[in-house]
Amino acid sequence: MIGRLNTTAMDCPVPIDTARFYRTLLGGTVAPDEDADWVNLYEPSGREILSFQRAEDFVAPTWPDNSVPLQVHIDILVSSYEDAEPTVFEAGGRLLDDSDEHPTFRVYADPIGRPFCLVLE
Repeated sequence: MIGRLNTTAMDCPVPIDTARFYRTLLGGTVAPDEDADWVNLYEPSGREILSFQRAEDFVAPTWPDNSVPLQVHIDILVSSYEDAEPTVFEAGGRLLDDSDEHPTFRVYADPIGRPFCLVLE
């Protein structure tokens, strides 16, 4: 081992908006809490878990056809879809796939179109 993971950085057009969306889903704090080129999301314990960097020419992935590759996505463990989905939708997320083919996860998009999954614990 040479070290440990510091954060996962994701491109987005407005870092503060994307950070606030994921804060709604995961809790924690956002810093700086203003429009900046780089914004971090910290879990309630204070550990940095996600970072968002401004990409002026951001193009959302086109899942599932991959004409614009996904590159990275996150999975969020939940106890039930019924409890988690209202928060996703209220924060601006949308459902992409809830097929019975994959009963242990559902695919959503964040407000800028990046897919993420809710995965049953």
